[in-house]
Amino acid sequence: MTQVTRGTRVADHGGGVHAIEVPIPDNPLGHTLVYVVDTDRGPVLVDTGWDDPASWDTLTDGLRRLGTDVADIHGVVLTHHHPDHHGLSGRVREASGAWLAMHAADTAVVRRTREAEPGAWLAYLTEKLTAVGAPEDHLAPLRAARARGSGRSLPGMRAALPDREIVPGDLLPLPGRRLRAIWTPGHTPGHVCLHLEERHPSGRPGHGRLFSGDHLLPGITPHIGLYEDPDDATVTDPLGDYVSSLERVGRLGVAEVLPAHQHVFTDAAGRVRELLAHHESRLADLLSLLAAEPLTPWQLAVRMEWNRPWSEIPYGSRNIAVSEAEAHVRRLVKLGRAEGVPGPPLSYRAVESPTPPVP
Repeated sequence: MTQVTRGTRVADHGGGVHAIEVPIPDNPLGHTLVYVVDTDRGPVLVDTGWDDPASWDTLTDGLRRLGTDVADIHGVVLTHHHPDHHGLSGRVREASGAWLAMHAADTAVVRRTREAEPGAWLAYLTEKLTAVGAPEDHLAPLRAARARGSGRSLPGMRAALPDREIVPGDLLPLPGRRLRAIWTPGHTPGHVCLHLEERHPSGRPGHGRLFSGDHLLPGITPHIGLYEDPDDATVTDPLGDYVSSLERVGRLGVAEVLPAHQHVFTDAAGRVRELLAHHESRLADLLSLLAAEPLTPWQLAVRMEWNRPWSEIPYGSRNIAVSEAEAHVRRLVKLGRAEGVPGPPLSYRAVESPTPPVP
């Protein structure tokens, strides 16, 4: 069913659904798959891509290849707030007057980021990394960046504020289509998948198709880090949220998954099982580390297995790795398999399982 044109890569997935590969600058992911869904009121986009001139040119060229124009866009449905998905939303709205829809939890992130004072995020990140045991040589560049005022240019600082709320379980306002919002927190607090409740155009068995954003990808394990809100002291459990969301999506029985990266795929339930097993294995590995000695989230991240040695992980990616380590150890605490050791810095240790009574 999928057909790809030359130049800007535009794929036809049938049934009035196309995908445009919009590049992400200097990122190994390569591109975001921006989906174009035909409706009775004009095309609606699922995500928009990174806010970059080359990305904008690719998006607009892809729309022209589909026989439409950015000015014709009726609406934009955003799976989540990350800049490779939400980045171009503002430009699309300026060019077309389209509405922008996002889950309230991620809209709150966008609003908080827009209203933050320059450097506030860098100050928070420095404080957070200090609390989890980051060494001084890692903290020094953050302090220097704050002193230079570099916080003004961080991605997402001036992202467009959505004007419509995606309500979980509701059908979205796509005239002539049935697109239902499925709340799938984990990657972000307001991540949504979008269930196209229509017969697969090629007759493939299953219950429609799923625009899965970053929640369910064919060959990548999405980043599950902390939900960062400097003004909220709630101890969240993003990995627990993600596991529950995966199980919910796995029960939909969709015929095909249209993710935001890589390629479309089938067998969503099988991919869900792989991801659940991956995270269970990750938790078991961390528990073994914590059984040997108390460790900070930074020390855990250094010892965890990644797709390359720690020494080769770039600076910014180390911050992401530490956030993922802490999300996993929080899950262990929630399950009663680990506990915090007061700091500073904060560390964790395994909790011994009670010895079963002798019969």
